[in-house]
Amino acid sequence: MARQELSLELFGKKASLEYSERWIGQSILGLRVLMAWVFIQAGLEKILDPEWTAVHFLEGVESANPFMFLFEWFAAYPGLVDPLVMWTQLLIGLALLLGVFFRFAALGGAIQMLMFWLASFEAGLMAGFPVAHGYLVNDTLVYAVLLFGLGALGAGRLHGLDSKLEETDLVKENNWIRYLLG
Repeated sequence: MARQELSLELFGKKASLEYSERWIGQSILGLRVLMAWVFIQAGLEKILDPEWTAVHFLEGVESANPFMFLFEWFAAYPGLVDPLVMWTQLLIGLALLLGVFFRFAALGGAIQMLMFWLASFEAGLMAGFPVAHGYLVNDTLVYAVLLFGLGALGAGRLHGLDSKLEETDLVKENNWIRYLLG
């Protein structure tokens, strides 16, 4: 089991930690699969329910939410928002699971989670931005940060299709595509 040391500077101070490559790799893969499951399950539940619409969620946003205007606008366009939510959740989940266009999928998933997080505010800054289970932090914010982290790590290369795609001539000739992979 290879042990490595990570040395970096955080907040103006040097920091380091020793870690096991094997356990880090298994943890990253596990987190990737779990996040894939969250998105695949959410997307399939919506796709398979003929009565599902985002309007119910959007109309449930608290009137004190400082972003209420945004969610009212979304609620006015269910023909656009409904398929966008259900199909992007399924596609993001599949991309995370397969490790294909991983950074693009992780960014898309993180943005979607941030939108759900904004919808969860029960009031504004003066009230401390309360959300359903506390102040400021809930599961959707945790998911968003986790997805950003997995994207930064390039988790799609770990037993994923992105490692194979990066070997293709198309990607080698168009280096910008690598920003979507990983």
